[in-house]
Amino acid sequence: MRGHPFSILIGAALACVPGLPHKATAAELLDDHPVAAADAVTRAGPHGHLTGGTGTNRTRMGRDAFSQPSGALSFDQRLDFALGQAVFERPWVVAPSSTKASDGLGPLFDARACAACHVRAGRGSPPTPGEARKGTMVFALSDAAGRPDPVLGYQLQDRAVPGMTGEGAVRVTYTPLPFAYPDGTVVTLRKPEYATDAPLGAGVALNPRLPPPLIGLGLFEAIADADLLAHADPDDADDDGISGRANRFDRGGTPVLGRFGWKADSVSIIEETAQAFSRDIGLSTRLFPAPHGDCTTRQTVCLGAPHGDDGGLPEVADEMLDLVSFYAGNLAVPARRDLGDPAVLAGEALFARARCTACHVPTFTTAAGAAPEQRNQTIWPYSDFLLHDLGEDLADATPTGDVPGSEWRTPPLWGIGLTEAVNGHRVFLHDGRARTLEEAILWHGGEAAAARAAFAAFSADQRAALLRFLESL
Repeated sequence: MRGHPFSILIGAALACVPGLPHKATAAELLDDHPVAAADAVTRAGPHGHLTGGTGTNRTRMGRDAFSQPSGALSFDQRLDFALGQAVFERPWVVAPSSTKASDGLGPLFDARACAACHVRAGRGSPPTPGEARKGTMVFALSDAAGRPDPVLGYQLQDRAVPGMTGEGAVRVTYTPLPFAYPDGTVVTLRKPEYATDAPLGAGVALNPRLPPPLIGLGLFEAIADADLLAHADPDDADDDGISGRANRFDRGGTPVLGRFGWKADSVSIIEETAQAFSRDIGLSTRLFPAPHGDCTTRQTVCLGAPHGDDGGLPEVADEMLDLVSFYAGNLAVPARRDLGDPAVLAGEALFARARCTACHVPTFTTAAGAAPEQRNQTIWPYSDFLLHDLGEDLADATPTGDVPGSEWRTPPLWGIGLTEAVNGHRVFLHDGRARTLEEAILWHGGEAAAARAAFAAFSADQRAALLRFLESL
């Protein structure tokens, strides 16, 4: 292996982490591969803090850190971004209304605005235990074959327009589960259980979905299919225990990859946006033209309620859909912080040593044929955007389409250290069960079980360093 000028720096960084054994060397701490670990840490080069390429948000790290426009946008594009943000934040009202451009809500819905779930374009929150409210979480519905509820549809809507009632309330309770590290340290995890008074069909289950942050969507939409598929190994041909696979779809005779959503079940930003308008707010678009949202043919009261379609035109005009999609696709990724902190450098090396990077792939370069503001950008999402089996402890009760309950798309980690600054809470994973990044790691099973075991085997100071690295993203 060739020498690396930063290997000495990494060794020094590891030795300087408070609490690490004073005489520990990089070779001892990094499993006798300090140079490879240094390579993994320093590939970012002098611009490694620019997580989202040239459009990275370099200045706003507080509560608005996820709401900034990409720095790569032109003046005219910034105007479109602002218009899209206005529609994103607009509350919709019941039809008919004098505000024709804003009516059509429901009849069944989860929220009145996109921003009601994606608060400041950030991470949602789970229900409060004991309360019949969902927080900003939504609940997908499916049976053992991955089909929607025959009456309630794809998603449980707990709110309704006047004269109707929501489909049901959800309550969550948590069971404490202690996890003991080899060094004797004990962390108490919490396992959620959901109950509803909704009349679910036979075999239909509630599958919780926490709204994820929206930063960087356009950048990973701009990654070439071939670059994503280069990390796929559905049959684990290399026998490393990691078998990521792409979720594939046919759109008008064209094969495409699913990239968005916890199950990678949307193929584009505009499709994901239109689906959210339909299922979350009950609004029609050119992609989801039903004016009654997720209502099924068996919900006759819902189908008979007023709607906002005007002369066959969708409730969300094409221009509005395009503007919201443009806004969502150009939210800047915040710059990485503390890049020179010895603990952060040590933690990044340990993250690689534990093979977390087998799924949380650090970097990609966007395609040359992407939109001008997103093309040829070196980005650091820490995700392969593929589906992986994370074991039964994290599994949905039922599949989503063809995706088994235990498979999840690797979520990008960029911006994760700013969760509390933006949203005032620290909850992670698809259902918010993890209250810290440490808990999130400890819930990983299946293909990630070996990485979890490696993390658990680290010393307390090494674990703290790895978590410091995650906080820097």
